[in-house]
Amino acid sequence: MWRRVCQAIGREDMLENPISRASPNRSKNRGALNAEINKALASRTTGEWIGILTAAEVPCGPIYSIGEMFDDPQVQHIQAAAKVKSRKLRGIPHRQPGGRAFRTPATIATAPPELGEHTNEVLAALGYDAAPSMRCGRKKVI
Repeated sequence: MWRRVCQAIGREDMLENPISRASPNRSKNRGALNAEINKALASRTTGEWIGILTAAEVPCGPIYSIGEMFDDPQVQHIQAAAKVKSRKLRGIPHRQPGGRAFRTPATIATAPPELGEHTNEVLAALGYDAAPSMRCGRKKVI
């Protein structure tokens, strides 16, 4: 695969370079090697590189921000994202639980708790009295 990567990014010279010729050297010299690869990758867009590397049979994919991840057509196709309702917000995108079971598919039933929402229940379960109200910055936590 290393050969295909070097050819695809136009850096065949790295095939003979001592710091990157053998796999152990690539691991040892990861910082310098990544810098060289990044220089080559800066010449095109992410979409262009995905096309080039895919054609060269090099597994690849974009690195997304959270918002971009939810907009990806593949994420939508495999239903890897779901919106859950929060008491304070209309809908919060979340990643679905991994893996798909056909008979008992996992789903997200509710949004994660708000900050401090279950504090008193947790304290009671541990045998403590309810926590007194306290302030954290300007927002009331409990």
